[in-house]
Amino acid sequence: MTQEISVIKRDGSREPLDISRIREVVYKCCEGLDCPPQELESHLSTRLRDGVKTREIQENLIQCAVELCSPESPDWRFVAGRLKMWGLRKDRIVSRGLITYPSEYLPAIKYLQKEGWMDNRITEIYSESDLKMAGNFMKIERDYDYDLAGVIAMEKRYLLPDELPQEAFLSCALLLASVEKTPELRLQIAYDIYQALSLRKISLATPILANLRRPEGNLTSCFITAIDDSLDSIFQEVWNAAKISKNGGGVGINLSRIRATGSWIKNRPAKAKGVVSWCKILNDTAIAVDQLGNRSGAFTLSLDAWHLDIPSFLELQTEHGDMRTKCFDIFPQLVIPDLFMERVKNNQDWTLFDPYEIRKKYGKELAELWGEEFEKVYTWLEKENKEGKIKLSKTVNAKDLFKKILRLQVESGLPYLSFKDTINRANPNKHEGYIPCTNLCVESYSNVKPGELAHSCNLISINLSQMPDNENGIKEYEYLCALGVRILDNTIDITHPPFDNAARHNERYRTIGIGFMGLADWLAKRKLRYQNFEEIDELFERLSFSCVEASVALAKERGAYPAFEGSEWSKGNLESIFPNLKKKGRNKKWEGLRKDIITFGIRNSHLMAIAPNTSSSLIQGCTASILPTFSRFFYDKNNNGFIPIAPPFVKDAFWYYQENKTLPQNAVVDATSILQGWIDTGISMELLFNLNEGVYATKLTAKDIFETQLRAWEKGCKAIYYIRSVQKDSLKENSESCSSCSN
Repeated sequence: MTQEISVIKRDGSREPLDISRIREVVYKCCEGLDCPPQELESHLSTRLRDGVKTREIQENLIQCAVELCSPESPDWRFVAGRLKMWGLRKDRIVSRGLITYPSEYLPAIKYLQKEGWMDNRITEIYSESDLKMAGNFMKIERDYDYDLAGVIAMEKRYLLPDELPQEAFLSCALLLASVEKTPELRLQIAYDIYQALSLRKISLATPILANLRRPEGNLTSCFITAIDDSLDSIFQEVWNAAKISKNGGGVGINLSRIRATGSWIKNRPAKAKGVVSWCKILNDTAIAVDQLGNRSGAFTLSLDAWHLDIPSFLELQTEHGDMRTKCFDIFPQLVIPDLFMERVKNNQDWTLFDPYEIRKKYGKELAELWGEEFEKVYTWLEKENKEGKIKLSKTVNAKDLFKKILRLQVESGLPYLSFKDTINRANPNKHEGYIPCTNLCVESYSNVKPGELAHSCNLISINLSQMPDNENGIKEYEYLCALGVRILDNTIDITHPPFDNAARHNERYRTIGIGFMGLADWLAKRKLRYQNFEEIDELFERLSFSCVEASVALAKERGAYPAFEGSEWSKGNLESIFPNLKKKGRNKKWEGLRKDIITFGIRNSHLMAIAPNTSSSLIQGCTASILPTFSRFFYDKNNNGFIPIAPPFVKDAFWYYQENKTLPQNAVVDATSILQGWIDTGISMELLFNLNEGVYATKLTAKDIFETQLRAWEKGCKAIYYIRSVQKDSLKENSESCSSCSN
């Protein structure tokens, strides 16, 4: 007689194993996919035993699906995702004490509020009848549209305890629509937002999706502060950075005003400890005050390339020297003027100065200068230095300094590079200040004033992989851009900035960042490549036009941003904001919009910023940002084991997906430079260099890396994010090869 096998359910009860129920789940999870359910069943049959937990059966099924996944059969990752979501749903049923899947929205949010996981704003703003009506918006079946990587990312990073994805999207939609004027309009806009989120056409940035439903959660992704050369300012900005980190934001902190090592303190020479000592304090703050316990604090510390402490700043993350000065938990950023890059090209000298001495002796704040004004003052100071009038300075070879930067990038991926003049030339608010550096991911920035204004920006991304390849696609772009602008403008009014300088910036500039992801999918779906520059140019002109048009329409409804008068927008000087408009024949298309901007204003001073979207792209089921996919198929190793990753159209457009690990990076630079001409703020452009032999037509050399980064500056890219490398050789060997840069 065969022994009966029993299973232990999630609630702890025991019942006989019913193979038909397992088969039912397997068949449902394989439905509509090129995945024979019998194959999954056969892999599981040897793993059943008496007393096995239903959770273990589910995990075994997921692992089987993962093992069946391959470049030829990528759909198994969706089977694994559906199984994971099925388990998540079962967990929610048990924890909520329900018999079946919660089919009503109102009881779900009341439960989450009762448990203290969700605040009460939804039930305070909306009536019960409104919420019952909104509950009809939900499409529960869409919870099963994710692959395994997407479900894991959603559960780990974004869902409240005992919450399900469609509930999260609807709650976010209702809160984002809560500032609309009438109850009817609120529900209509909430429906539109829910549809866009649920169908994965728009992705909310991590702080919005993770924090919006929590009590007074920060919704802002990006902050930038600048520190004055005083103890009060330094510790005030350390405090502000801690508050940003506590609330889940990332911050860029400009240190260029701080006096250099060996400078004067109260007329006593050689007493100043310099920038690095303050970097150490900020590094430890990032460790101590993490992002809501989810991840470490994220600070990029920036220094202008003329600062006397640049050599020691570049040593922050090396593994030699005094370890007490090392800062391995921050992200160094160099702020580079055009003059430095010209000196690099021409193999000329470059002079480093102490900002305190220049400020005290000449009344010039070098950190505030850019473009022609910086060049004029800087070259004059060099003459003063040659005449022996400046005590604290150092002359280096610009190219040697840049080669050192490249060596560090190959070793660690850092520092980031921000091209200050390119950024500020496109700044629409030159009339009120300047941009000192970029944010953490180098895509978002605007005017910053120490002690007064801190850059603050909210982000979303539009999923290009979802766009139809027909006339409806054009209408979809326009619609999603308009909805995205409205979402982010509403977000400004419902967020709680962690300190006053950020709140003032929000009110004055109403900066937002519409981003885009899935460009690699958009190209592959249309059998295009990164070298199809004309198509990329046309696409992003359309997207840019739609975002500007939407913000102008919102200005007609709600008014222009307060700092509009005197801005480049108000002057109709769109060519300074969008350099691609200088091309012959492009102005005509924009003339009507230019006139509307001058007449009605624009609601948001900055509109577009393309973020890395590394985690959110997993949920969206597309490639991250505007970059090529790393590989057409690979396994990502994390705490959940090996997770299969593949782009959405890999089966039908396999050879049109260009793999970044083998793609010459000039193609990425050239494509990004075209995009940058239509993006008013920035782009998180990573460069990936494969250092192994036989990958490219000719062996990659240090000179190639040097020339690629030089090319990025020359072609108008505003910043370079991480430098990634694929290598089998040791870092030491790669470092030595970088030292051989030559003309």
